[in-house]
Amino acid sequence: MMAEEAFNEEKQAAIRNAIQQSELATSGEIKVHIENHCKEETLDRAAYIFEQLKMHETALRNGVLIYLAIKDRQFAIIGDIGINQKVKKGFWDSTSLLMMNYFKNGEFTKGLVEGILTVGQQLKTHFPYKADDQNELSDEISFGKDV
Repeated sequence: MMAEEAFNEEKQAAIRNAIQQSELATSGEIKVHIENHCKEETLDRAAYIFEQLKMHETALRNGVLIYLAIKDRQFAIIGDIGINQKVKKGFWDSTSLLMMNYFKNGEFTKGLVEGILTVGQQLKTHFPYKADDQNELSDEISFGKDV
């Protein structure tokens, strides 16, 4: 089964809605990428996807990628330099732990939604929404293709 098939339209809509809700209050950008397998170090793969999605090209360098290899049960959260300079030490770890508690029970959609909302609160704190903000990245989930 392809990663995309594990997330029906209802699950995708819940994730997309969490992204949109979070981004209403911030100039930050949140992206979710899901694939079946991660054949390398998870953070390395997430960094590669971050670059492929051009997340490093946001105006304030405040993009956040949540990467999930669903069949390998691996995930990573990567923030661009702008957000990494602002969040407290341990923020990414505590957010990962929150998500992992859902993932352990197979609740991938709930874990992603909670992670997105938590990241959104940090983005809102450090990068509040401004009237001229533009949505720089699509809110759609990107899916990796098995090779």
